[in-house]
Amino acid sequence: MGRILVVDDTMFMRTLLKNILFSGSHDIVGEAEDGEDAVTKYKALKPDLVTMDVVMPKMNGIEALKAIMTEDPNAKVVMCTAVGQEQMVKLAIKTGAKGYIVKPFQAPKVLEEVNNVLNS
Repeated sequence: MGRILVVDDTMFMRTLLKNILFSGSHDIVGEAEDGEDAVTKYKALKPDLVTMDVVMPKMNGIEALKAIMTEDPNAKVVMCTAVGQEQMVKLAIKTGAKGYIVKPFQAPKVLEEVNNVLNS
C-alpha cells in the first residue's frame, strides 16, 4: 500500500487519521503539524501521498500544497477539510490536490479516497 505523510495541526486528528490508514495497511512515514514542517518532511521522506489539513498555523495547507507541487508536480496530496470549506477545496484542487476528505473522518470514505488517489 502507500507510504503516507499525515499533516494536521492537532495531534488528535493526526492519530485518528493514522489509525484509519493503518487499518487499510498503509505505512505512515511521517507526521507534520504545520505547512512548513510538511514541506520539509515531504522533501526528506518522498511519500507516495500526503494528507494535508487546510487550516494550520505558520503556513496553511494551500500554501504548503503550492510549495510541494513546485517541488514535485506529480505529488499526490489529499486535502482534509471541515464541512463548509468548499471554496478552499476548489482552490486546492485547482492548485494540484488530487482529492479531499471531510472531517469528521469516516474510515471507509478516507480509505476509498486515499486508495483512489494512490491508484490514479
